[in-house]
Amino acid sequence: MILQIVLLIAGLALVIFGADWLVDGASGIARKAGISEFVIGLTIVGFGTSCPELVVSLTGAFKGLADISLGNVVGSNIFNTLLILGVTSLIAPMAITSHNKLRDIPMVFGITLLFILFGKYNNDISRLEGIIFLLLFAGYIWYSFKSSPREESGEQKEKQLKLWHAILLVIAGLAGLIIGGRLFVDNATEIAREIGVSDKFIAITILALGTSLPELATCIVAAAKHKGQLALGNILGSNIFNILLIIGASAVVTPLNFSSMNWVDLGVLLLSSILLFTSCYVAKKDEIDRVDATVMLLCQAGYMAWLFINL
Repeated sequence: MILQIVLLIAGLALVIFGADWLVDGASGIARKAGISEFVIGLTIVGFGTSCPELVVSLTGAFKGLADISLGNVVGSNIFNTLLILGVTSLIAPMAITSHNKLRDIPMVFGITLLFILFGKYNNDISRLEGIIFLLLFAGYIWYSFKSSPREESGEQKEKQLKLWHAILLVIAGLAGLIIGGRLFVDNATEIAREIGVSDKFIAITILALGTSLPELATCIVAAAKHKGQLALGNILGSNIFNILLIIGASAVVTPLNFSSMNWVDLGVLLLSSILLFTSCYVAKKDEIDRVDATVMLLCQAGYMAWLFINL
């Protein structure tokens, strides 16, 4: 138990340092390349922080364990929106651009709804539906690069990193996040099992939270450094990667049986995307403010309470 606790703390430290390096490196690449920090957050950071979910879900698909592939993505997307976006917006209200309102946030809502409809229609995600997800993913990434502004407005002058230094920081940051997240998940799971917690509870909570830990650390660091678009791009990018790329690729490997997905989990998943959607249209505001953040965190707390009650 003592060794697991030490490794758990070491994993958490790696995640924190990795997030700091990743944010600095990604911002440096964005400034050098003339690409908006949102697109960098959506692609490089979003993919990097989704690597734990990709590994877990693809491993589950290869082993024929649809519950792992689906449950990991559903739990992670709920954590991403309700917990991580809630905590980040509570620290600093997050500005929303016109591109976010018209393209990115509606995309998250649309693919979440499509994921539920595909799954519940025939009680599985078929290979054809997986291919559709992958094609949507490729089209969205292409359109994001094509339509996003080439420079970020309103950013303060910062010390410029050399490109090679920024790339090294991104690589080191991603390595720290992935290795640290793995250490955290493995040892938190061992501790939970020694305490006597059920495998189902471990999968829905520790596994989903552990694979979302890179997003949490990255977004908190980005918010503290006043890089809200990088943080928002990370969350939206991770949610899009999780459904379109990870579920798409997993379903191509093997069709994913949807029978284990209950309506409470799917309802909370849909609610999280609805709250994200309404946060930028209600009261005609252009930010996710602390009121939105509080509502998200209360919904997360309510969902966790339901999970505890129904262990």
